[in-house]
Amino acid sequence: MRLTRVLTLFATAALAVAACSTSASPAPVGGGASSGGGAGTAVDAANSATFGMVLTGPNGMTLYTHAGDSATSSTCTGACATAWPPLTSTGQPTTGTGVTGKLGTLTRADGTIQVTYAGLPLYYWQGDSKAGDVTGDGVNGFAVATVGGAGSAPQASPAAPSPSSGGKPGY
Repeated sequence: MRLTRVLTLFATAALAVAACSTSASPAPVGGGASSGGGAGTAVDAANSATFGMVLTGPNGMTLYTHAGDSATSSTCTGACATAWPPLTSTGQPTTGTGVTGKLGTLTRADGTIQVTYAGLPLYYWQGDSKAGDVTGDGVNGFAVATVGGAGSAPQASPAAPSPSSGGKPGY
């Protein structure tokens, strides 16, 4: 009986270690980049009752833009990039059904390739837990990315800490 319990505990611990050490990560983290063949990340669109057609990553999660960014750089690094994981790609991104704007890429300071839409870098929000969530809109200068840019424009928030603040409150 004692040996059975020990074996059961060992098997449970082995499964827990295996689950924690796999290379897979939650879909928003790492940006859901496609693998193999240099294929790029697909950006799709989904209908939101509040924002109309919003951009989504390959995992169906809502994408956001940041007021402090430009077509050539992302200001969201460090703790900001932990809270707002960039949508990254290993090749030229592709548009899915309903996406009518221009996708592009920029090289981040850490060397990763981030997907852009209409010249703005795209991010996920760690506070969204399922496809269709739009809880990051208006948080720290971020706004839901909409097809054709028809949604609310990201506004800089003077009360919010700088996106690259390195872990200060707000992220």
